Amino acid sequence: MNEAFAAVCELADEASQAQRTLARASTERKNAVLRAFADALVANADMIESANDADMREAEDSGMSRGLLDRLRFDADRIGATADGVRGVASLPDPVGEMVRGRNLPNGMRLNQIRVPIGVIGMIYEARPNVTVDVISLCLKSGNAVLLRGGHAARHTNEATLAVIGQVLADHGFDSALVAGVDRYGRDGATSMMMARGHIDLLVPRGGAGLIRAVVDNSRVPVIETGAGNVHIYVDSAADLDKALPIIINAKTQRVGVCNAAEKLLVHGAVAEDFLPVVANALTEHGVRLHVDESSLDIITHAGIDDLDIVPATEEDWATEYLDYEIGIRVVDSMDDAIAHIAEYSTGHTEAIISEDYSHIEEFTARVDSAVVMVNASTRFTDGGMFGLGAELGISTQKMHARGPMGLEELTTTKWIGYGTGQVRP
Repeated sequence: MNEAFAAVCELADEASQAQRTLARASTERKNAVLRAFADALVANADMIESANDADMREAEDSGMSRGLLDRLRFDADRIGATADGVRGVASLPDPVGEMVRGRNLPNGMRLNQIRVPIGVIGMIYEARPNVTVDVISLCLKSGNAVLLRGGHAARHTNEATLAVIGQVLADHGFDSALVAGVDRYGRDGATSMMMARGHIDLLVPRGGAGLIRAVVDNSRVPVIETGAGNVHIYVDSAADLDKALPIIINAKTQRVGVCNAAEKLLVHGAVAEDFLPVVANALTEHGVRLHVDESSLDIITHAGIDDLDIVPATEEDWATEYLDYEIGIRVVDSMDDAIAHIAEYSTGHTEAIISEDYSHIEEFTARVDSAVVMVNASTRFTDGGMFGLGAELGISTQKMHARGPMGLEELTTTKWIGYGTGQVRP
């Protein structure tokens, strides 16, 4: 641990030194690096995909779930899409130097508050190769250096990606120390990042609830919490059921191993008898196991649908983020019951209401306290790219300066500049 800590602190200090140059770089120069990075990802797609194949084989041999395997996969199509995301970040306005507010004081001084980079960002995450690219692009555009702990499962893929960005940085006159990985130090590397106060300015964990809790509980470095996604969809008594079905199928099954996938379905009793058999059958056709409460079980059983993968829900189910082809289903008597259930079990990530009653929608969006609330839309839209942020560092579920998808602005802090003409305080 002592050896790993010393090494991580040295990497962070080298990153901090390199960041001072990046912080002064023009927008044009930063964008040129990002466009070159995107081109290099595509040019090296075969090499990166080959590295990912090695990670996938090891993960499959270790028994990784289907949802997590999907999250780990980084094939040529996903590499290309991620490269497009990097180009998207390059096209966004540069937040560095933006004036947040300003005022003239009665004594003639001018005060400006401007955005500046945070410094050295530490990122701890699991089996998400696309996150490596997203984090690098966002940090470079916002003027920050970054240390990455991408986890054992994606180590070959991440090593390949870091080699690509290291060469791009060097080719454009930047110190490759701006982006460094600590995976070679294993768990000691992650622990060392948590202890590196004074070397790393901000730590962001992204992954399962256990990882996030470990970082929040043990870190001496300031942390932005990106919470797990126990995501709920509430089908209201005034829902358009034809509209509800494709939303739920998309939210649950498009990609099951991501934090914005739906994990719980709450259905108002007034529409449950008509809707539950339909949605249960559709989810089963997509290979989803249903964890249902007693009322849901009774309705679905009496509908006589064959070959359902259905089990009684336990108390533990309501708090579980499955990240797999599983969903919890409960019948609620009212919107109050739905909101109470969400308040008790939600991780504060994303919730959705499906309803055609404007007053119900307004009440739900006002009372549900999560980072994102969707109305008649899939929860899969909670994403930096979908929000027009180019990419995201993660979905923040805490209530400090960053909440929801974290883009470029969330990777800056501010400083005040006072312009005087000789004023002294009386």
